[in-house]
Amino acid sequence: MTGSIDLPVVVIGAGPVGLAAAAHLLERGLTPLVLEAGPRAGAAIRDWGHTRLFSPWRYDIDTAAARLLTGTGWTAPDPEALPTGAELVEQYLEPLAAVLAERIRTGARAVAVSRAGMDKTRTANRQSTPFLVRLQRTDGAVEDVEASAVIDASGTWATPNPLGQAGLPAPGEAEAVTAGRITAPLPDVTGRDRHRFSGRHVLVVGAGHSAANTLLELGALAETEPGTRISWAVRSADVTRVYGGEDRDELAARGALGTRLCHLVESGVIEVHTSFTITRFTSTAGRLSVRATTPTGDAELSVDLLVPATGFRPDLAMLSELRLELDPAVDAPKQLGPLIDPEFHSCGSVAPHGEKLLAHPEAGFYIVGMKSYGRAPTFLLATGYEQVRSVAAALAGDREAADDVQLVLPETGVCSTDLGGSCDLPALGPAGDSGEEQGCCAPQAAEEPAEACCSSPQPVALERAPLPLLSSSCC
Repeated sequence: MTGSIDLPVVVIGAGPVGLAAAAHLLERGLTPLVLEAGPRAGAAIRDWGHTRLFSPWRYDIDTAAARLLTGTGWTAPDPEALPTGAELVEQYLEPLAAVLAERIRTGARAVAVSRAGMDKTRTANRQSTPFLVRLQRTDGAVEDVEASAVIDASGTWATPNPLGQAGLPAPGEAEAVTAGRITAPLPDVTGRDRHRFSGRHVLVVGAGHSAANTLLELGALAETEPGTRISWAVRSADVTRVYGGEDRDELAARGALGTRLCHLVESGVIEVHTSFTITRFTSTAGRLSVRATTPTGDAELSVDLLVPATGFRPDLAMLSELRLELDPAVDAPKQLGPLIDPEFHSCGSVAPHGEKLLAHPEAGFYIVGMKSYGRAPTFLLATGYEQVRSVAAALAGDREAADDVQLVLPETGVCSTDLGGSCDLPALGPAGDSGEEQGCCAPQAAEEPAEACCSSPQPVALERAPLPLLSSSCC
């Protein structure tokens, strides 16, 4: 802890990991102050509330949060049931936020974190100087809040990766977004956004679970809406690794996702464009021209809408006055980066980690949750809960508890991407550019023959596909 012990520990983001951090801080006798940019807790999750998770409730609820809720008469959901994002909010985050109401300020976006009265060049008395968190309210007013420590659980939902090559937006990308030709990630294809997709030619770009989910919903829509056409573009030479572990996955819902997607591709419902690297967008009257390079030369697709699913990256601009050590490849804390690099690890193979691996030269400051993984797409929510338990113990001075890190995750055999995580490059391609991560399934791909695709003979099921539950921008 730095600065005055009377100051709060500021937690940025009132999503699952941010609220879990507040619960653990309270148990430790510390005072949390949660800043949430949205109007309510779980604001980003509400954006994809129509989506069903593939992780059951037993992986989705933090232990300290559960203890806090139990005293209110809260009834825990069935631990083996798969909630939607909306159910996660309604049955867990909203009751938790109600208990923590006095500790949460909504409509308060953190725009910068520094030290009171000094920038990052000043060293004298730095660790004893309170943090300064600048926030902007919805009415535009700016306020500075001092803190004894800061936990950044703001996630990455608000900063999706660009669609162009080399980690850069393609020419015309911003204009296509403005024109409404490029949608937000994870649209509600068969629900509130149905009218946008019915009877349209839709291109989905990316090869993570969010891409699979959108493709499956489009497949369901195409069954009832004639003229709905589905294209899928990836940078890899094939898409078999996207199908993952299928019936070999410990999370049955996650394995079933790949099986259903594989059947749609093989049946011709989805038209696949592999080795497709986008170079330019041109918006015309009612259409979007997508130009790309391929091994056989330049290509062009004319579509009505494009759904991006190429992953996310952390917003580090707000932290520019802090002394951080980040992994140069994935923008995670330096010691954590090599453990989560998607070239070498899936979510099930990441070692348990806590405060020590999350620490920066800026004492008392931590990045947790999805944002702690930077550009790596393999984060699971249970990981974030163990992170904040360890951080809270360290801030309370309990070194033994902080270092006693334990985490049991389901074995995956394949990568588990984030909301929009990308797995769309060959295993041996260059890494480091956002949206161009090497295949996060690469270590397993060599062990899984292509014949594993669609190994289950079951018919195509087009109900909404489950997704991994991960920290997002409000978390």
